[in-house]
Amino acid sequence: MILIDAGPLVALADPLDAHHRQCVELATTLLNPQITTWPVLAEAAWIMRRSQHFFLRLLPSFANGEIAIHQAGSEALTWMVDFMDRYSNMRAQLADASLMYVAEREQIDTVFTLDRRDFSVYRTSKNRALKIVPE
Repeated sequence: MILIDAGPLVALADPLDAHHRQCVELATTLLNPQITTWPVLAEAAWIMRRSQHFFLRLLPSFANGEIAIHQAGSEALTWMVDFMDRYSNMRAQLADASLMYVAEREQIDTVFTLDRRDFSVYRTSKNRALKIVPE
C-alpha cells in the first residue's frame, strides 16, 4: 500500500496543474489502492474550491479501487494531536498528521506527495521516515 497526499489528488483531478502529467504517469505505476484520509480530501477540496468538477474527476479512482479512504476512529485524534505538537515548529497540519497516523498503524512506508519539505522531516513515533514519491 501507498499513501496519497492532497497535492497529487489535486494534480490528478486538474489537467491544468503543473504536476498533472507527472502524477498521472506515476499513479499508473503504483500499487493499488492508494490510501488517503478524510482530512487530506478536505484539504484537496479546499485547494480546488473553485472547481465544481474536482470530486467528479476523482470519483472513478475511488469507484474502481485505485484510491481508498482509511477510516480512522476517534483513537487517532490523540495520536494526530501529539504528532502536530511534536512538529509544531513546522506548523504540521491535520492532513499530514492523518497520513502519518495511517503510515504507523498500517506499516505503510511510502507516500505519494508533492510536499517533500515536510514529509522529508516527518517520522513515525518509532522514528521511521517514509519514502517519498515522486523521487
